[in-house]
Amino acid sequence: MTKYILNSGGTSKKPEKATLFFNEIIKDLGKNPKILYCIFALPRETWEMRHRNFSELFNQSIDSEIEPIFDLAFPDKFIEQIKNSDVVILSGGDDHLLSYWLRQYDLSEIWSGKIIATNSASSDILSKYFWTCDWRQCLTGLGILPIKFLPHYKSEYGANDPRGPIDWDKAYKELAEYGDKTLPMHALEEGDFIVIEK
Repeated sequence: MTKYILNSGGTSKKPEKATLFFNEIIKDLGKNPKILYCIFALPRETWEMRHRNFSELFNQSIDSEIEPIFDLAFPDKFIEQIKNSDVVILSGGDDHLLSYWLRQYDLSEIWSGKIIATNSASSDILSKYFWTCDWRQCLTGLGILPIKFLPHYKSEYGANDPRGPIDWDKAYKELAEYGDKTLPMHALEEGDFIVIEK
C-alpha cells in the first residue's frame, strides 16, 4: 500500500498547517525516517539551497526527538534513492518541468509501499486532471491518482500577476467540467492536505 499525502501548497506561510503536514509524513516511521526530497519542479541551480531551507523548516516543525535523514534526489539516481528511502517528498514549482522528469519513470512501481508527499504542482501532476495556477487552465496529469486537484484554492496566489488575481470560482467550475466528471475533486486551501492510500 502506497500512502499519498497531497498538499495544496503555501506551507511556508502556514506554520501550524506545515506542522500537521510534516508530522503526518513521518507518522509511525521511528526516530530516523529517511526522506528523499525531489525538487525536479524547479531549476537545477536552486536544488541545494531549496533542500537546505526545506530541511530546516521540516526540522523546526516536528518533534525535536525525531531526527530525519534527508537526501536530495537526482534523476540519474532517483530509482536507487527511492529504494533507500521511507518517504519521497516532491516539491511544488513548474507543472511542465516536473512532468518532463517524472514521465521517465514507472512511478507506481518504483515507489510502491512508500509514503509520497506532494505540494502544489506535484499534487497536480499525480492527479488525473488539475487546474494549474501558472497557466490558469485545466490540464491532464499522470493519472496515478484518479482525482481532480485544484491547489492554492481561494488564496492570494498570483495576486501580483499582470493577468490579475485568480477567479477561483471560475477555476473550480472549469475543473469540475473538465474530463471525467465522476472523479472526486479536491480544491484545497493553502496548507491543507488529503491522504489517499492506494
